Amino acid sequence: MLTRLKKNSSIFIICNSVSLLLVILVILYAQKFEPSVEGLFIPPTTPPYPTGGLLTHTFEILCSIPPVVCGFSFVLLRRINPQNSNNFFLLGSTILMTGFFLNEIYRIHIILQYFDIPKLITIKAYGLILLIYLLLFWRTLLKTPYGIIITSFILIILAVLIDTFYQYLPIQSVLIEGIPKLLGMMNLTLYFCLVCYREVLQTFINHQIDLNIPAKEESRK
Repeated sequence: MLTRLKKNSSIFIICNSVSLLLVILVILYAQKFEPSVEGLFIPPTTPPYPTGGLLTHTFEILCSIPPVVCGFSFVLLRRINPQNSNNFFLLGSTILMTGFFLNEIYRIHIILQYFDIPKLITIKAYGLILLIYLLLFWRTLLKTPYGIIITSFILIILAVLIDTFYQYLPIQSVLIEGIPKLLGMMNLTLYFCLVCYREVLQTFINHQIDLNIPAKEESRK
């Protein structure tokens, strides 16, 4: 009990220390390079009517789920079974989806334009990262309900292309970008929830069986 409390205290201290350090660094940066430090805590804009931004916020909530689910599953399974062949896949998925989430929340592809990095260059870089992910894990993906993730990637890529070439489209409406983007993220969230659920459940079952084998053999002897 005491050992557990000490361990939890260490995690608490480390987490809070790192968080405080990062906050201080951001404040120092804002003081030197930005108009106001107070802007760090600007609240989100109040919608002009009840459904204003409703689907945008829904999309952002969906973006936050895969990195949390994948990250938690990776940490849990690595603890239970470090030799699990899919641990690396879960780690890669956590990194990929965390990057996607951060980009959508903090609009990194827009912010980089302030540093003279064109949006198209950033999109190409993200596309390369996705390609590397697919090349690394295509065998693992084929063992999962890959139809869902293919559908989600197609919808999200379609939304990105619409956003990139928006000015050339005959129909000017945010719906033609927003709908495939939202549906793509919904399917991506569903996919990773299903995969992580199955992986955690299977690992627990196998781990239980491994624990019971010695007991059965002992009783036979």
